[in-house]
Amino acid sequence: MAKKYAYYPGCSLHSTGAEYDASFKKVARTLDIDLQEVPGWICCGTSPAHSASHLLSIALPVKNLTLVERINCEEVVVPCAACYSRFKFAANEMANDPKLAEDVKEVIGSSFQNKIKIVHPLEILASMAPAMIKQKAKTPPKALKVVCYYGCLLTRPGKVMKFDEVEYPMTMDNVLKNSGFEVLDWSYKTDCCGASFALSETDAVLTLTQKILKNAQEVGANAIAVACPLCHANLDTRQTEINAKYNTNYNIPIYYFTQLMGLSFGYNQKELGIQKHITPATVQV
Repeated sequence: MAKKYAYYPGCSLHSTGAEYDASFKKVARTLDIDLQEVPGWICCGTSPAHSASHLLSIALPVKNLTLVERINCEEVVVPCAACYSRFKFAANEMANDPKLAEDVKEVIGSSFQNKIKIVHPLEILASMAPAMIKQKAKTPPKALKVVCYYGCLLTRPGKVMKFDEVEYPMTMDNVLKNSGFEVLDWSYKTDCCGASFALSETDAVLTLTQKILKNAQEVGANAIAVACPLCHANLDTRQTEINAKYNTNYNIPIYYFTQLMGLSFGYNQKELGIQKHITPATVQV
């Protein structure tokens, strides 16, 4: 019997990260994971909210969690690393700051039990028996040598996120290995790509992103797997600028880990949105 999760796609997965949404749903269907999109969900606020108002930054994700409570789901899956981070921060502060908790309840106009478990898709997949994933993994592209990029939000701070080992996580690595991919070791798993500063500090972003691409290439990778729409957009769209600035020739496809799993499970590339990428990512299966 399929296990049911409330599903919070967030703004990115309904827009710029639509291929993450599509590919995750296909992976979930294949592995008998039942996703129920949260009715009436709203933006979690991400960086703009907590930069402007601490109260707002907590109230927005809490409002979404109260919507989860109404549909009687015990767990909510949040694929976007930024949304996942904000949900985790909100639940933590509601549990540890009684004054803030009362202010938030007044703002959102409803009670909040704070009993919903917030999970990332990688946590669900890692909790499954490896044999279940291996059984579905029939056509992984053998030419791909993948490094897994977690970015800076999934694991930090460790006391709030409680997601794998802070500096050297292995959850995505193991999930993709179970899906039949060759996954390489590298040094930039959790380094920041600077996505939040894409407009205000572009040069710094290009420097940070170039270091990530450089290390991936140095270890022999020809693909990078990500779990964050912001990281995907940055790594996928910046390579032409980086090549011009550093006189390099990066052309490394950036995939959501769910797209790679979808390829392994036999879905075609159009179904998984791979043709949407700026850096060409089509691959021989």
